Amino acid sequence: MALYIYQPGNQPLGQFDVLDTKLAGIKGGEIGTLTTASKLNSASEKAAFDVLDGYTNSADPKRPAVTTAITGATLRPLWLLDEGTTGYGTLFGQVIGTPVGLSVTGTNLGPHTAAASGKVTCWDKPGLYAVSADAVDTTAVTGLVLSNPNCVPGLKVRPNASGVLTDTTGGVVDVEVARFVEFETSPFLVTTPPSLVGATIAAVRVVISYNVAG
Repeated sequence: MALYIYQPGNQPLGQFDVLDTKLAGIKGGEIGTLTTASKLNSASEKAAFDVLDGYTNSADPKRPAVTTAITGATLRPLWLLDEGTTGYGTLFGQVIGTPVGLSVTGTNLGPHTAAASGKVTCWDKPGLYAVSADAVDTTAVTGLVLSNPNCVPGLKVRPNASGVLTDTTGGVVDVEVARFVEFETSPFLVTTPPSLVGATIAAVRVVISYNVAG
């Protein structure tokens, strides 16, 4: 559940609060955009005080905030979100084998990476990124999965209504945000790829070339 930075554009955006209702669901690698939120903290929506100094128009004074709700083809900006709940995406990572020998799945040490600040890092410039395979659309026919025959280099990638990356037939929003590059099964030099030992191929990352069209 993470976004992996390969050859990105420089200087991501880190000053924007994310809606509390969306924060916990962000795995990393979704598309986010700007919306508005109240300038007054409440039980359902809070922000750091530096964020509360943002303003919109005087007729309806609110502050900007990031959301993963993608609602229209002309909606802009569309940013690649870089927060998560597993992998590198918790404050203190994971521990394996607690109790010793009884756990192989790992236990998170710490909260969501955006939990303390309420802010989400947004990549707005074109570049090469990878998204963990569990954070994209995993639908067999339309998702970014090995079973989808549409997944060839250059495939147009769009967000669905929740900001999750999918192919053009699965995207309910007609906005191209990236091109599919490849699946990775073992993106580490110390690991033998499954294809070299005759094992079943299982994708762990989806590599994309992020570049919003229009």
